[in-house]
Amino acid sequence: MRDDKVIGKTISAPLLAWYDRHARDLPWRVPPGRGRADPYRVWLSEVMLQQTTVAAVKNYFIRFTSLWPRIEDLAAADDAQVMAEWAGLGYYARARNLLACARTVAANGGQFPDTRAGLLALPGIGPYTAAAISAIAHDAPETVVDGNVERVVARLFAVQTPLPAAKPELVALADTLTPPARPGDYAQAMMDLGATICTPRKPVCALCPISKCCDAFHQGIAADLPRRAPKPAKPERSGIAWLGRSGDAVLLEQRPAKGLLGGTLAFPSTGWDGQDLPAPGPADWHRVGEVRHVFTHFSLTLTVLTGELTGPPLRGRLVPLRQFDRSALPGLMRKVWDLAIDPAKP
Repeated sequence: MRDDKVIGKTISAPLLAWYDRHARDLPWRVPPGRGRADPYRVWLSEVMLQQTTVAAVKNYFIRFTSLWPRIEDLAAADDAQVMAEWAGLGYYARARNLLACARTVAANGGQFPDTRAGLLALPGIGPYTAAAISAIAHDAPETVVDGNVERVVARLFAVQTPLPAAKPELVALADTLTPPARPGDYAQAMMDLGATICTPRKPVCALCPISKCCDAFHQGIAADLPRRAPKPAKPERSGIAWLGRSGDAVLLEQRPAKGLLGGTLAFPSTGWDGQDLPAPGPADWHRVGEVRHVFTHFSLTLTVLTGELTGPPLRGRLVPLRQFDRSALPGLMRKVWDLAIDPAKP
């Protein structure tokens, strides 16, 4: 059996040399050799990137750091504005945790803890995010394992155990590889390798700087790993959304702070989120169609009803159309609006 620590020393030098030449240009990143990254920017990017692609996050990150360049600025921001700017990124608990964490850090002098344990004590920061901030912002020898790194390690060691059961094994193997020198750059190099070379389909092994050490490459099975257990079918839910209008105003409500789409601006709805609520006001409601939306744990069919209100709304508030901003809505509610505006559009 090979010595995993020797393998770690073998891959870190060629991997870092590759990273120095091919590091991705990302708005939250400090290029190799240019010093340490700002913990605020590392933290913000890592929270945004949870279950979200780099391509989707870039513009959000640029807009957030333009509006709130320091953590104290974000801590002082209005909750509704932050939720509106987050709209479309999904997983809205992240935005609520973002504010809670920013306010905790700001209340303690505006400096992030420089230890993994201190970071784990902050709202919304789990083991992965704490390790990423420690390594990338503080250059601590922490092991950072995201989906890209899982794939690289599964192939490097030809791990046959399917995901997600393989996660503990992959983290343990990754920990044997983290070098004491430049651990922040090394963590980002592993991520970049998985994102650009060691890709899920058709990995470009000929360009990989560590293919000589890769068991899956030598066995000719790189494209088959990591293996994944079959996903169970998602449960189906259904509900109703009401798009009520009164003259040149539209009826909106803020969803409860906790739960699905928590804290976001939305059209009144019922049935799909555990609530059983009546129509939000008197109107001649008529059906315009259905929208489909997929959440992490279920798929949703939402019937959309529209109508002109004939009396005061029973909940929510009327927002003049000149102040209405579609982009401030979560993705599900954008679909509701788009269908109501143009039912014929596919």
